[in-house]
Amino acid sequence: MVIEDWKNCCISKKFPSYRNSRVITAFGWLVSKREDDEAEGLWRIRDTLYDFTNFIDKHPGGSFWLKETKGTDITELFEAHHLSNMPASLIESYKVRDAINERIYTLTMHENGFYKTLKRRVRDKLPTIDVKRKSNSDNIHLALLLSTFLTVVFTARWNSLLLLVLAGTLLCWTVIAAHNYFHRRDNWRMYTFNLAMLNVCGWRISHAMSHHMYPNSYWDLELSMFEPFLCWIPNEHVKTLMLRYISFLIEPLVYAMTFLLDILTRIFYSIRCANIMYWHDLLTFTIPLSMYLCSDLTLFMCLRQWLFIVMVASFAFCVIGLNAAHHDPKIYHEGDAIRDDRDWGLFQVDTIIDRVDLKSSQFLVLTHFGDHCLHHLFPTLDHGILPELYPIFYETLDEFKAQLREYNHFQHILGQHRQLLRVKSNLKPPGLM
Repeated sequence: MVIEDWKNCCISKKFPSYRNSRVITAFGWLVSKREDDEAEGLWRIRDTLYDFTNFIDKHPGGSFWLKETKGTDITELFEAHHLSNMPASLIESYKVRDAINERIYTLTMHENGFYKTLKRRVRDKLPTIDVKRKSNSDNIHLALLLSTFLTVVFTARWNSLLLLVLAGTLLCWTVIAAHNYFHRRDNWRMYTFNLAMLNVCGWRISHAMSHHMYPNSYWDLELSMFEPFLCWIPNEHVKTLMLRYISFLIEPLVYAMTFLLDILTRIFYSIRCANIMYWHDLLTFTIPLSMYLCSDLTLFMCLRQWLFIVMVASFAFCVIGLNAAHHDPKIYHEGDAIRDDRDWGLFQVDTIIDRVDLKSSQFLVLTHFGDHCLHHLFPTLDHGILPELYPIFYETLDEFKAQLREYNHFQHILGQHRQLLRVKSNLKPPGLM
């Protein structure tokens, strides 16, 4: 059996132009998306163009989302981030006209399809869920934040290697917990994501707009940003035999350097192209500043310890994040066969294997990207609420003959490394494997 039509195994009719860039950044991805989507400088939702210029500063979720997506197709982003029916009614007053060209994305959201059916059921379920679970998430995040700063201060005062590793681990967990908040309207907790040299605005693009909407495809920045060091696309022309095995050797170094490379790439892009640095990038320096003010260490020693803490956090983040849900030979990656039913929700299910070993603990879910599939489907909902949705999720999966697959972390690590080696496309969609 041969996959004859390239479009049959892709979610778009175009190859994204950003992948031809020498330096790949989140903001460069947006620039190329404006070119590829052909939304004529407006906002496209399905086959309609809207002008939200006068609504940008009124947007309840914050102005960032509309400012950055102007000139792009936001169909999936709009649907996934609005559970209520109200936004669909509100945008009618901003309608300009029908789009001239067809959408370049082949994913669908039909009213009687999997995702819209599940979405209606979730909307009906939410009023019955105890909001205390959301408060638990807030308390966990705050405890992690305070513990991180206390530990870095103790590290500076006692010069302990064990405390350095603990501080790095706590910083990692704080950053992952902060990810629970940057999918939503602007809030102070999302800025704690910046403590580890990352930036919430860049990750709102690379994670929320790119990875969440188009996982494991050429449009997924969380694939392309690791290339050529780590390549999960099953294509022997993209990754040579030597590169596949070298990736095993350099993987620990890539893990440890990811956070540092993120900020260095943004600085380089700001100098050479356009500024993508923000005032809140300075928040990362609150950690070495706390160490300096609360100990007798020299500034150089504080910076050295801080760099070590960030590298530990970066390594732990990658061990958790890159082995959390998305990489295994049984999971859809660009080039694999895809379902005939291009429902966006089913596509999310096919690109994820959840972690079964996290479900018993809200702390583990919040700090290890748990309940991953439901989070992809409903990113604005707090992680504490997601477990309450499983009964209707399983019911809807059964109705549409789909399945939520689950692994423990060790199985995910093995699968992720098998995916690094895989070069042959799957000829059957995940739903038929």
